[in-house]
Amino acid sequence: MNNADSTKKLAFAICEYLSDSIKNGAIKEDDAEGIEVAIQCIGEAFGVDVSNKALSIKPDTLASIFEKHLESAPAKKAISPEDQQKAEALKGQGNKAMAEKKYKEAIDLYTQAIALHPTNAVFYGNRAAAYSQIGDHSKAVEDSKQALQIDPDYSKAYSRMAHGYFCMNKYAEAVEAYEKGLKLDPNNESMQKSLSVAKSKLASSSSSSESSRQATPMDETPTVPAGGAGGLPSMPPGMDFASMLSNPQFMNMASQMMNNPALAGLMDNPHIAQMAQNLMRDPEALQSLLNNPNLAGLGGRGDQ
Repeated sequence: MNNADSTKKLAFAICEYLSDSIKNGAIKEDDAEGIEVAIQCIGEAFGVDVSNKALSIKPDTLASIFEKHLESAPAKKAISPEDQQKAEALKGQGNKAMAEKKYKEAIDLYTQAIALHPTNAVFYGNRAAAYSQIGDHSKAVEDSKQALQIDPDYSKAYSRMAHGYFCMNKYAEAVEAYEKGLKLDPNNESMQKSLSVAKSKLASSSSSSESSRQATPMDETPTVPAGGAGGLPSMPPGMDFASMLSNPQFMNMASQMMNNPALAGLMDNPHIAQMAQNLMRDPEALQSLLNNPNLAGLGGRGDQ
């Protein structure tokens, strides 16, 4: 039997089940007319003649097949109190690893906790946060979705899903996730601010895409003249601005910072955005800015 025949038989079985429910009184008389209309709509949608008994699966019925499935489905394994306790301990260790910025270790610990207690939404939510920290935003979104399947009212999972989408430049999905999270936690200021930034990014994404295509290609690394000091004053000898830009760890850190919804809002200011673009196009101007003694003086205020 091909897929088309199977689909028609299933559609007919649904119509037959509804029709039988009207006849045996399972559906109230007041609702019967609406159900009959639904039967006609299903038949038309799937190209099924509801009077064609050749499509019937009797003596089986949809209800009997469903009951057999329930009987044959394996029972869910009960989680013992000991496993729950071990899982909670692993989660605690994972949280400690997160605080120490040992994100890969945290992922491993949360994964162990999930293996012991796979129906705990918080474990998936925490692992999503850890994945975001190492830049694996697609896995962060997957874990957030899994957490919401377990607990649809887990607002943090929506926040972490939205953050993952935002960092992948999927602003429409980010907006939707933030809005769903705020329905559950309407007073969450962090989500409110992030939603505002995501909406702004969504509105300007088309123009931003056009601007980025006209910008300097990413593989054309800006260079800084080797003369003069030979590097920034605060850097070790031999470390100049060009080598910093070519450092993949530095560029990854910069990318993560710019993908943070809270920081990304700054770039919506046209003056700041224009200044950043000018500096990145002219490394000499940026080096001159960093060598400015007034700027250097500002940097020393953190010790006060």
